[in-house]
Amino acid sequence: MSHLSLDAVREAGVMAGKRAADAEARRTLDPDVVELVVQAGFGRHFVPAAHGGAAGGFAELLTAVALLGENCASTAWFASLTAGTGRMAAFLPTEGQREIWARGPDTVVVGALAQAGTAERAGNGWRVRGQWPYVSGIAYSSWALVCAKAETDNGHEPRFFAVPAEAYGIADTWFNSGMRATGSNTLILDEVVVPRSRSVALADLFAGRAPDANAPCHRVPMKAANGLTFTGPLLGAARGALRRWAELVAGKLRGQASAISGGVERSVYELMLARADGEIDAAALLLRRVAEVADDGDPDPRLTARNGRDCALVADLLASVVDRLLRSSGSRGQSETEPLQRFWRDVTTGAGHAALQLPSVAGVYATQSALLPAG
Repeated sequence: MSHLSLDAVREAGVMAGKRAADAEARRTLDPDVVELVVQAGFGRHFVPAAHGGAAGGFAELLTAVALLGENCASTAWFASLTAGTGRMAAFLPTEGQREIWARGPDTVVVGALAQAGTAERAGNGWRVRGQWPYVSGIAYSSWALVCAKAETDNGHEPRFFAVPAEAYGIADTWFNSGMRATGSNTLILDEVVVPRSRSVALADLFAGRAPDANAPCHRVPMKAANGLTFTGPLLGAARGALRRWAELVAGKLRGQASAISGGVERSVYELMLARADGEIDAAALLLRRVAEVADDGDPDPRLTARNGRDCALVADLLASVVDRLLRSSGSRGQSETEPLQRFWRDVTTGAGHAALQLPSVAGVYATQSALLPAG
Protein backbone atom coordinates (compact mmCIF):
# COMPACT_ATOMS: atom_id res chain seq x y z
CA MET A 1 0.00 0.00 0.00
CA SER A 2 1.36 3.41 -0.97
CA HIS A 3 1.94 6.10 1.62
CA LEU A 4 1.56 8.83 -1.02
CA SER A 5 -1.48 11.03 -0.39
CA LEU A 6 -2.66 12.96 -3.44
CA ASP A 7 -4.48 15.43 -1.20
CA ALA A 8 -1.20 16.09 0.61
CA VAL A 9 0.58 16.32 -2.74
CA ARG A 10 -1.91 18.95 -3.93
CA GLU A 11 -1.39 20.92 -0.73
CA ALA A 12 2.37 20.83 -1.21
CA GLY A 13 1.98 21.86 -4.84
CA VAL A 14 -0.21 24.84 -4.07
CA MET A 15 2.24 26.14 -1.47
CA ALA A 16 5.19 25.45 -3.79
CA GLY A 17 3.55 27.49 -6.53
CA LYS A 18 2.92 30.42 -4.20
CA ARG A 19 6.52 30.43 -2.98
CA ALA A 20 8.21 29.55 -6.27
CA ALA A 21 9.44 33.06 -7.07
CA ASP A 22 11.03 33.50 -3.65
CA ALA A 23 12.58 30.03 -3.77
CA GLU A 24 14.10 30.87 -7.16
CA ALA A 25 15.56 34.08 -5.82
CA ARG A 26 17.14 32.21 -2.89
CA ARG A 27 18.17 29.29 -5.15
CA THR A 28 16.82 26.73 -2.69
CA LEU A 29 13.48 25.19 -1.85
CA ASP A 30 11.23 26.69 0.79
CA PRO A 31 11.61 24.69 4.04
CA ASP A 32 7.85 24.56 4.59
CA VAL A 33 7.40 23.11 1.11
CA VAL A 34 10.09 20.50 1.77
CA GLU A 35 8.30 19.49 4.94
CA LEU A 36 5.03 19.06 3.07
CA VAL A 37 6.75 17.00 0.36
CA VAL A 38 8.19 14.68 3.01
CA GLN A 39 4.87 14.46 4.84
CA ALA A 40 3.15 13.52 1.57
CA GLY A 41 5.28 10.37 1.47
CA PHE A 42 7.83 10.91 -1.31
CA GLY A 43 10.87 10.03 0.79
CA ARG A 44 9.43 6.72 1.96
CA HIS A 45 7.83 5.73 -1.34
CA PHE A 46 10.46 3.16 -2.38
CA VAL A 47 11.84 2.41 1.09
CA PRO A 48 11.57 -1.34 1.89
CA ALA A 49 8.64 -2.34 4.08
CA ALA A 50 11.11 -3.81 6.57
CA HIS A 51 12.17 -0.23 7.38
CA GLY A 52 8.65 1.19 7.49
CA GLY A 53 8.50 2.27 3.87
CA ALA A 54 5.86 1.80 1.19
CA ALA A 55 7.90 -0.18 -1.38
CA GLY A 56 5.53 1.54 -3.79
CA GLY A 57 5.04 1.60 -7.53
CA PHE A 58 6.36 3.75 -10.36
CA ALA A 59 2.99 4.61 -11.88
CA GLU A 60 1.62 6.10 -8.66
CA LEU A 61 4.83 8.05 -8.12
CA LEU A 62 4.63 9.43 -11.66
CA THR A 63 1.10 10.70 -11.00
CA ALA A 64 2.15 12.42 -7.76
CA VAL A 65 5.35 13.96 -9.15
CA ALA A 66 3.55 15.36 -12.21
CA LEU A 67 0.88 16.84 -9.94
CA LEU A 68 3.57 18.73 -8.01
CA GLY A 69 5.24 19.82 -11.24
CA GLU A 70 2.10 21.63 -12.42
CA ASN A 71 2.88 24.27 -9.79
CA CYS A 72 6.66 24.10 -9.37
CA ALA A 73 9.06 21.97 -11.38
CA SER A 74 11.88 22.42 -8.86
CA THR A 75 9.74 21.00 -6.06
CA ALA A 76 8.70 18.06 -8.23
CA TRP A 77 12.33 17.46 -9.20
CA PHE A 78 13.33 17.30 -5.53
CA ALA A 79 10.43 14.99 -4.65
CA SER A 80 11.15 12.65 -7.55
CA LEU A 81 14.88 12.45 -6.89
CA THR A 82 14.36 11.91 -3.17
CA ALA A 83 12.08 8.98 -3.91
CA GLY A 84 14.44 7.60 -6.55
CA THR A 85 17.52 7.86 -4.36
CA GLY A 86 15.62 6.07 -1.60
CA ARG A 87 15.11 3.20 -4.03
CA MET A 88 18.82 3.15 -4.76
CA ALA A 89 19.59 3.01 -1.03
CA ALA A 90 17.52 -0.18 -0.84
CA PHE A 91 20.32 -1.89 -2.79
CA LEU A 92 22.78 -1.38 0.06
CA PRO A 93 23.53 -4.31 2.39
CA THR A 94 20.87 -4.76 5.06
CA GLU A 95 23.07 -3.31 7.81
CA GLY A 96 23.59 -0.13 5.81
CA GLN A 97 19.87 0.19 5.18
CA ARG A 98 19.22 -0.01 8.90
CA GLU A 99 21.65 2.86 9.49
CA ILE A 100 20.03 5.12 6.90
CA TRP A 101 16.48 4.56 8.09
CA ALA A 102 17.24 4.27 11.80
CA ARG A 103 15.15 7.39 12.44
CA GLY A 104 12.33 6.36 10.13
CA PRO A 105 11.49 5.93 6.44
CA ASP A 106 10.97 9.66 5.81
CA THR A 107 14.70 10.35 5.98
CA VAL A 108 15.72 12.60 3.08
CA VAL A 109 18.39 10.87 0.98
CA VAL A 110 19.96 12.73 -1.95
CA GLY A 111 22.19 11.41 -4.69
CA ALA A 112 25.24 12.25 -6.76
CA LEU A 113 25.02 9.96 -9.78
CA ALA A 114 28.16 11.09 -11.61
CA GLN A 115 31.36 9.16 -10.84
CA ALA A 116 33.25 12.16 -9.52
CA GLY A 117 35.31 10.81 -6.63
CA THR A 118 37.80 8.12 -5.65
CA ALA A 119 37.68 5.44 -2.98
CA GLU A 120 40.80 3.72 -1.60
CA ARG A 121 40.60 0.54 0.42
CA ALA A 122 40.71 1.17 4.18
CA GLY A 123 40.24 -1.92 6.34
CA ASN A 124 36.76 -3.33 5.76
CA GLY A 125 35.70 -0.34 3.73
CA TRP A 126 36.95 2.60 1.71
CA ARG A 127 38.37 6.06 2.26
CA VAL A 128 36.33 8.28 -0.06
CA ARG A 129 37.17 11.76 -1.34
CA GLY A 130 35.95 14.04 -4.09
CA GLN A 131 33.50 16.71 -5.16
CA TRP A 132 30.11 15.90 -6.64
CA PRO A 133 28.19 18.74 -8.37
CA TYR A 134 24.45 18.99 -9.01
CA VAL A 135 23.14 17.33 -5.83
CA SER A 136 19.53 18.50 -5.78
CA GLY A 137 18.03 19.30 -2.39
CA ILE A 138 21.31 18.73 -0.56
CA ALA A 139 20.57 21.46 1.99
CA TYR A 140 17.70 19.37 3.37
CA SER A 141 19.41 15.97 3.28
CA SER A 142 20.28 13.61 6.12
CA TRP A 143 22.18 11.15 3.91
CA ALA A 144 23.70 11.14 0.45
CA LEU A 145 24.69 8.46 -2.06
CA VAL A 146 27.82 9.34 -4.03
CA CYS A 147 29.46 7.43 -6.87
CA ALA A 148 33.24 6.95 -6.89
CA LYS A 149 35.90 4.88 -8.63
CA ALA A 150 36.70 2.30 -5.96
CA GLU A 151 39.66 0.01 -5.42
CA THR A 152 38.73 -3.67 -5.39
CA ASP A 153 40.58 -6.98 -5.31
CA ASN A 154 40.34 -7.09 -9.12
CA GLY A 155 41.27 -3.48 -9.86
CA HIS A 156 38.65 -0.74 -9.81
CA GLU A 157 34.88 -0.49 -10.20
CA PRO A 158 32.30 2.29 -9.80
CA ARG A 159 30.49 2.02 -6.46
CA PHE A 160 27.97 4.06 -4.53
CA PHE A 161 28.72 5.06 -0.96
CA ALA A 162 26.19 6.23 1.64
CA VAL A 163 27.46 9.07 3.82
CA PRO A 164 25.64 11.00 6.60
CA ALA A 165 25.16 14.74 6.34
CA GLU A 166 27.69 15.49 9.08
CA ALA A 167 30.40 13.88 6.92
CA TYR A 168 30.08 16.16 3.89
CA GLY A 169 30.49 19.80 3.11
CA ILE A 170 28.43 21.85 0.67
CA ALA A 171 29.76 24.37 -1.84
CA ASP A 172 27.40 27.03 -3.19
CA THR A 173 27.76 26.38 -6.92
CA TRP A 174 24.21 26.21 -8.35
CA PHE A 175 23.61 29.21 -10.63
CA ASN A 176 21.81 27.61 -13.60
CA SER A 177 19.12 29.33 -15.66
CA GLY A 178 16.44 26.76 -14.83
CA MET A 179 15.47 24.54 -11.89
CA ARG A 180 16.99 27.31 -9.77
CA ALA A 181 15.13 26.42 -6.58
CA THR A 182 16.45 22.85 -6.49
CA GLY A 183 19.60 24.10 -4.75
CA SER A 184 21.64 21.56 -6.70
CA ASN A 185 24.94 22.47 -5.08
CA THR A 186 28.21 20.57 -4.79
CA LEU A 187 28.85 17.89 -2.18
CA ILE A 188 32.42 17.65 -0.83
CA LEU A 189 34.03 14.68 0.91
CA ASP A 190 37.53 14.82 2.37
CA GLU A 191 39.00 11.47 3.45
CA VAL A 192 35.77 9.98 4.80
CA VAL A 193 35.90 6.29 5.71
CA VAL A 194 32.81 4.38 4.59
CA PRO A 195 32.29 0.76 5.73
CA ARG A 196 31.42 -2.02 3.30
CA SER A 197 27.91 -2.14 4.75
CA ARG A 198 27.24 1.28 3.25
CA SER A 199 28.42 0.58 -0.28
CA VAL A 200 26.96 -1.08 -3.37
CA ALA A 201 28.45 -1.67 -6.81
CA LEU A 202 26.97 0.30 -9.68
CA ALA A 203 26.72 -3.01 -11.55
CA ASP A 204 24.23 -4.27 -8.95
CA LEU A 205 22.04 -1.21 -9.47
CA PHE A 206 22.20 -1.68 -13.23
CA ALA A 207 21.22 -5.33 -12.83
CA GLY A 208 18.43 -4.67 -10.33
CA ARG A 209 19.74 -6.92 -7.57
CA ALA A 210 18.58 -5.54 -4.22
CA PRO A 211 19.24 -7.80 -1.20
CA ASP A 212 16.16 -9.67 0.07
CA ALA A 213 14.07 -7.91 -2.58
CA ASN A 214 10.40 -8.78 -2.17
CA ALA A 215 8.80 -5.79 -3.91
CA PRO A 216 8.90 -5.35 -7.71
CA CYS A 217 10.41 -1.86 -7.32
CA HIS A 218 13.57 -3.45 -5.86
CA ARG A 219 14.08 -5.82 -8.78
CA VAL A 220 14.14 -3.22 -11.56
CA PRO A 221 17.39 -2.40 -13.40
CA MET A 222 18.44 1.21 -12.93
CA LYS A 223 18.26 2.01 -16.65
CA ALA A 224 14.66 0.78 -16.85
CA ALA A 225 13.47 3.23 -14.20
CA ASN A 226 15.94 6.10 -13.98
CA GLY A 227 14.44 8.14 -16.83
CA LEU A 228 11.12 8.41 -15.01
CA THR A 229 12.85 10.21 -12.16
CA PHE A 230 13.67 13.11 -14.46
CA THR A 231 10.72 13.14 -16.86
CA GLY A 232 7.89 13.08 -14.30
CA PRO A 233 8.62 16.65 -13.17
CA LEU A 234 8.82 17.81 -16.80
CA LEU A 235 5.41 16.32 -17.59
CA GLY A 236 3.84 18.27 -14.74
CA ALA A 237 5.65 21.45 -15.67
CA ALA A 238 4.46 21.20 -19.28
CA ARG A 239 0.88 20.87 -18.04
CA GLY A 240 1.39 23.90 -15.83
CA ALA A 241 2.86 25.84 -18.75
CA LEU A 242 -0.12 25.02 -20.98
CA ARG A 243 -2.58 26.05 -18.29
CA ARG A 244 -0.80 29.37 -17.79
CA TRP A 245 -0.48 29.96 -21.54
CA ALA A 246 -4.23 29.44 -21.95
CA GLU A 247 -4.85 32.09 -19.29
CA LEU A 248 -2.53 34.54 -21.04
CA VAL A 249 -4.10 34.11 -24.50
CA ALA A 250 -7.69 33.53 -23.36
CA GLY A 251 -8.89 36.61 -25.20
CA LYS A 252 -7.33 35.46 -28.45
CA LEU A 253 -8.80 31.98 -28.04
CA ARG A 254 -12.22 33.61 -27.71
CA GLY A 255 -11.62 35.76 -30.75
CA GLN A 256 -11.79 39.06 -28.89
CA ALA A 257 -10.65 42.15 -30.77
CA SER A 258 -7.31 43.74 -30.00
CA ALA A 259 -7.00 47.52 -29.63
CA ILE A 260 -3.94 47.38 -31.90
CA SER A 261 -4.87 44.85 -34.55
CA GLY A 262 -8.65 45.15 -34.46
CA GLY A 263 -8.95 41.36 -34.41
CA VAL A 264 -7.06 38.12 -34.09
CA GLU A 265 -6.73 34.90 -36.02
CA ARG A 266 -8.51 32.67 -33.53
CA SER A 267 -7.74 29.45 -35.39
CA VAL A 268 -3.99 29.91 -34.84
CA TYR A 269 -4.41 29.73 -31.07
CA GLU A 270 -6.95 26.93 -31.29
CA LEU A 271 -4.43 24.91 -33.28
CA MET A 272 -1.69 25.72 -30.79
CA LEU A 273 -3.88 24.59 -27.90
CA ALA A 274 -4.94 21.35 -29.57
CA ARG A 275 -1.43 20.42 -30.61
CA ALA A 276 0.22 21.22 -27.28
CA ASP A 277 -2.46 19.45 -25.26
CA GLY A 278 -2.30 16.43 -27.55
CA GLU A 279 1.48 16.18 -27.42
CA ILE A 280 1.50 16.45 -23.63
CA ASP A 281 -1.11 13.68 -23.51
CA ALA A 282 1.08 11.58 -25.82
CA ALA A 283 4.07 12.14 -23.53
CA ALA A 284 1.97 11.08 -20.54
CA LEU A 285 0.92 7.88 -22.30
CA LEU A 286 4.53 7.01 -23.09
CA LEU A 287 5.58 7.61 -19.50
CA ARG A 288 2.66 5.55 -18.23
CA ARG A 289 3.93 2.65 -20.35
CA VAL A 290 7.43 3.13 -18.98
CA ALA A 291 6.04 3.02 -15.44
CA GLU A 292 3.98 -0.10 -16.15
CA VAL A 293 7.06 -1.91 -17.46
CA ALA A 294 8.98 -0.94 -14.33
CA ASP A 295 6.10 -1.96 -12.07
CA ASP A 296 6.09 -5.45 -13.57
CA GLY A 297 9.57 -5.92 -12.10
CA ASP A 298 12.68 -7.34 -13.79
CA PRO A 299 12.03 -6.21 -17.40
CA ASP A 300 14.07 -7.84 -20.14
CA PRO A 301 16.88 -5.94 -21.94
CA ARG A 302 14.62 -4.95 -24.84
CA LEU A 303 12.02 -3.32 -22.60
CA THR A 304 14.75 -1.72 -20.52
CA ALA A 305 16.22 -0.15 -23.66
CA ARG A 306 12.78 0.96 -24.84
CA ASN A 307 12.11 2.65 -21.52
CA GLY A 308 15.31 4.65 -21.88
CA ARG A 309 14.41 5.65 -25.42
CA ASP A 310 10.87 6.65 -24.46
CA CYS A 311 12.02 8.91 -21.63
CA ALA A 312 14.49 10.66 -23.91
CA LEU A 313 11.79 11.17 -26.54
CA VAL A 314 9.39 12.54 -23.94
CA ALA A 315 11.94 15.05 -22.66
CA ASP A 316 12.57 16.31 -26.20
CA LEU A 317 8.86 16.48 -26.98
CA LEU A 318 7.93 18.39 -23.82
CA ALA A 319 10.77 20.87 -24.28
CA SER A 320 9.52 21.58 -27.81
CA VAL A 321 5.94 22.03 -26.63
CA VAL A 322 6.83 24.50 -23.89
CA ASP A 323 9.16 26.39 -26.22
CA ARG A 324 6.32 26.92 -28.71
CA LEU A 325 4.00 28.04 -25.92
CA LEU A 326 6.47 30.66 -24.71
CA ARG A 327 7.19 32.01 -28.19
CA SER A 328 3.50 32.39 -28.96
CA SER A 329 2.68 34.09 -25.66
CA GLY A 330 4.22 37.42 -26.65
CA SER A 331 6.17 39.79 -24.44
CA ARG A 332 3.82 39.28 -21.52
CA GLY A 333 4.65 35.58 -21.27
CA GLN A 334 8.37 36.35 -21.25
CA SER A 335 8.24 38.79 -18.36
CA GLU A 336 10.72 38.10 -15.59
CA THR A 337 7.87 37.69 -13.11
CA GLU A 338 5.74 35.48 -15.36
CA PRO A 339 5.34 31.79 -14.34
CA LEU A 340 5.24 30.71 -18.00
CA GLN A 341 8.86 31.66 -18.60
CA ARG A 342 9.81 29.88 -15.35
CA PHE A 343 8.17 26.70 -16.62
CA TRP A 344 10.05 27.15 -19.91
CA ARG A 345 13.41 27.55 -18.18
CA ASP A 346 12.76 24.59 -15.90
CA VAL A 347 11.64 22.21 -18.67
CA THR A 348 14.53 23.26 -20.91
CA THR A 349 17.03 22.70 -18.10
CA GLY A 350 15.50 19.39 -17.03
CA ALA A 351 15.40 18.06 -20.58
CA GLY A 352 19.13 18.78 -20.82
CA HIS A 353 19.94 16.20 -18.14
CA ALA A 354 22.52 13.65 -19.29
CA ALA A 355 20.13 10.76 -18.60
CA LEU A 356 17.61 12.14 -21.11
CA GLN A 357 19.83 12.57 -24.17
CA LEU A 358 18.62 10.46 -27.09
CA PRO A 359 22.12 9.78 -28.55
CA SER A 360 23.15 8.14 -25.27
CA VAL A 361 20.27 5.63 -25.40
CA ALA A 362 19.83 5.19 -29.16
CA GLY A 363 22.72 2.75 -29.53
CA VAL A 364 21.47 0.49 -26.77
CA TYR A 365 17.96 0.59 -28.18
CA ALA A 366 19.16 -0.27 -31.68
CA THR A 367 21.03 -3.35 -30.49
CA GLN A 368 17.90 -4.58 -28.68
CA SER A 369 15.36 -3.61 -31.32
CA ALA A 370 13.51 -6.33 -33.24
CA LEU A 371 13.76 -4.00 -36.27
CA LEU A 372 17.52 -4.55 -36.55
CA PRO A 373 18.21 -7.23 -39.21
CA ALA A 374 19.88 -10.40 -37.94
CA GLY A 375 23.60 -10.78 -38.62
